[in-house]
Amino acid sequence: MSLTQSLLRSPVVAALTAPHGVDRYLELANPMWVVHDVKAQVVAITRETRAGEPVATLTLKPSRGWKGHESGQYVQVGVEVDGARRTRCFSVSSPESGPGDLITLTVRANPEGQVSKHLVREARVGDVINLSQAEGDFTLPNPLPSQVLLISGGSGITPVMSHLRTLLRRGYGGRITFVHYAQSPDHQIYAEELAELPPHVKVHLLHPDSGTDAFYSTEELARILPEHAEVDTWACGPAGLIEKVQETYDENPRLRVEYFKTSSLQPLEGVEGRTRFADADLESENTGVTLLEQAEALGLTPEYGCRMGICFSCVSRKSEGTVRNVRTGEESSQPDEDVRICVSAPVGDCVVDL
Repeated sequence: MSLTQSLLRSPVVAALTAPHGVDRYLELANPMWVVHDVKAQVVAITRETRAGEPVATLTLKPSRGWKGHESGQYVQVGVEVDGARRTRCFSVSSPESGPGDLITLTVRANPEGQVSKHLVREARVGDVINLSQAEGDFTLPNPLPSQVLLISGGSGITPVMSHLRTLLRRGYGGRITFVHYAQSPDHQIYAEELAELPPHVKVHLLHPDSGTDAFYSTEELARILPEHAEVDTWACGPAGLIEKVQETYDENPRLRVEYFKTSSLQPLEGVEGRTRFADADLESENTGVTLLEQAEALGLTPEYGCRMGICFSCVSRKSEGTVRNVRTGEESSQPDEDVRICVSAPVGDCVVDL
């Protein structure tokens, strides 16, 4: 760490720049000069597909606070959309990185995703976005196994591509089997790169909607790799695909999974009471769905990111009532506590500071 950085991180500078902090002053001169936050500048944009919702790979130069990432990890990306900060999680698609390295994010413009649409359609070279440090445990072990199986579907290809690129860069010589499901050949991303991999990487690109390939099944996986149950496996994709893969492996510890969309979160049954959003002075009958969904039904637009309880972008203060985590079933009745409204549903009367 340079003398300047040490000085900027010192308690004296923190005290002089309170309450805003030194980064708020530095970014007025140059957003990339921040010392505590992480920013990233877009240095290149590559369009990836010829069909479906557009997909783009953004090459980013993180600011000096970036600590690097392990393959398979994700970051939270924050952008300004219509005057409000919006945050969303994206897997890093480039190989493992360290401080000072460029990284890539490959993003599909989800029709319902404000951040993804902004990144794919509006971002330009030179733009600066907010970035978190890398998170997640969908990573490779040390030492590496002698054989690896990668399974992905749709946008789930990004973290496994990070694995694949990392393995190849490390000179991994074990057998790699890569199975990916895309809607059609025109929806396939990274096609040219995957076509040029070395012989020890066996790639199976499957496009069921084209009518020539099968959907995922245990039998199909057994056809591709009969010994799959004995191979360390990483799978990422839509919840439906991952659920089928989990059925195949039946709690086999060789399987690691990651997915970005949950199956629809079922509303709580038999709930009563009213849900009140105090700041907006709005309330309605408790419908059993999450606080985020109840707020949106009333026309509110609270900040959210992953909508699955990972990124903490939606944390809000619950001042009264009991909520249940719809993913874990855990209940909490503490007053004045911060809850993730995307996975918290009230089980009776509830008041939230929104």
